[in-house]
Amino acid sequence: MSVVKVVELVADSPNGWKDAIEKAVEKASETIHNISGVEIKNLTASVKDGKVVDYKADLHLAFRVDE
Repeated sequence: MSVVKVVELVADSPNGWKDAIEKAVEKASETIHNISGVEIKNLTASVKDGKVVDYKADLHLAFRVDE
């Protein structure tokens, strides 16, 4: 039997939502092992002077709990 835990993360990037998501997973993998998936819950962005300047991703990260 396996148990999966889900944690919520928020990451940002000036380069796009994909970059924010990849950075979140990469950073989380430094301390969380057995990551099996990610669910994107929300995508937002900050706007300054009529231009998008920062992309934010709210995501759920799933990982198998060590037995």
